[in-house]
Amino acid sequence: MSFTNISKLNTRPLDILRGLVFYKEEIKILQERLEEVASKNNSFEARQGIEHFQNQLVMHRNNIDELKHKMNEFNDRLSKDAHLHGGRIDHERINEENTLIEEYEGLEKVIKEMRREFNAFLSKWM
Repeated sequence: MSFTNISKLNTRPLDILRGLVFYKEEIKILQERLEEVASKNNSFEARQGIEHFQNQLVMHRNNIDELKHKMNEFNDRLSKDAHLHGGRIDHERINEENTLIEEYEGLEKVIKEMRREFNAFLSKWM
């Protein structure tokens, strides 16, 4: 095992956790807007869009929860490593951190694209 000082890691994991909380709250707001559209529109086309976005919101909520769980497990491993090895962590943690950052950035990109599509849907049906 190769070890490195914990200071080699950046604060990105904390930023990611804050971002996940933000996106989870945004999903709630989008759900409320979708319910508003559903209460005002019952055409077949509107219902198709509503169902599509309901599925999208559920999927994104699950993805956020899953990534948050991974982040919490990662933070636990960091803490244990640092405690067991006097402030040093297994070098593999840096690779894990980079993988989690990439996963978050991918999630963020997909949510932003869905938001753009959702806003276009809202402008049509509100």
